[in-house]
Amino acid sequence: MKNKIHPVNIIQKKKEKIKIKMLTAYDFTLAVLLDKQNIDIVLIGDSLGNLFNGYQNTIPVTFEEMLYHTKAVSKACERALVVSDMPFLSYQISAEQAKENAGLLIKEGGAQAVKMEVSGSNTGYIKDVIDIGVPVMGHLGFTPQSIYQLGGYRVQGKTDKECLEIFNTARQLENIGCFAIVLEMVPRALAKKITSQLDIPVIGIGAGKDCDGQVLVTHDLTGMNNDAVPRFVKQYSDVNSVIKEAIDKYIKDVDNMVFPDQEHSY
Repeated sequence: MKNKIHPVNIIQKKKEKIKIKMLTAYDFTLAVLLDKQNIDIVLIGDSLGNLFNGYQNTIPVTFEEMLYHTKAVSKACERALVVSDMPFLSYQISAEQAKENAGLLIKEGGAQAVKMEVSGSNTGYIKDVIDIGVPVMGHLGFTPQSIYQLGGYRVQGKTDKECLEIFNTARQLENIGCFAIVLEMVPRALAKKITSQLDIPVIGIGAGKDCDGQVLVTHDLTGMNNDAVPRFVKQYSDVNSVIKEAIDKYIKDVDNMVFPDQEHSY
């Protein structure tokens, strides 16, 4: 497909010092809009568990749900790189499970890459996925699928030991073949160091401006999310208010029998 972005293009953007823009989408309609706005990467995040399915966190999200939403989003993106999250328990059990599920997100879902949250124990499975030809974006720092182990939504890398662990794991991900890394909720100084030391792009979320790119949840930045948003989110609009205003006008027009009028009737 002409002008379609691939993982190699994302790596090239780092070399050319062009900032990478990445946003989330869970449905065809929003993905079309992001693609037309020239967003580089559209992520089908497992954050859909919170925003689409009403779960308290990402843990309950199933592979089948991710595959369904990936199919919808991939149909919309003619230009953007489509990356799909591997949900909890879709890759942690065995190498065979990881390879099969990652492959299905590519083969059936239409994604061009997958994102996998990283712990010290699963980098081997990530390499197994890369070895079958699936591009992988690693996810370090705060990893939502480990929320219970981490004790909630907390900044990672606050101690020298944690910084060293995150840095070394980032190096390891580059060495095994990840094409990019998402670095979430870590101190800016750590993110800057990792970004400067790695040849692959580092995309930050709550990690400061020195990363090679930024990612946000689209519902957060547009004001579509009804819940409180994290400190690192900048809200650029208040879509909820626009929708509420439109619904209020619709209710009044129906009550006053001014809709549908002649123009909107056959």
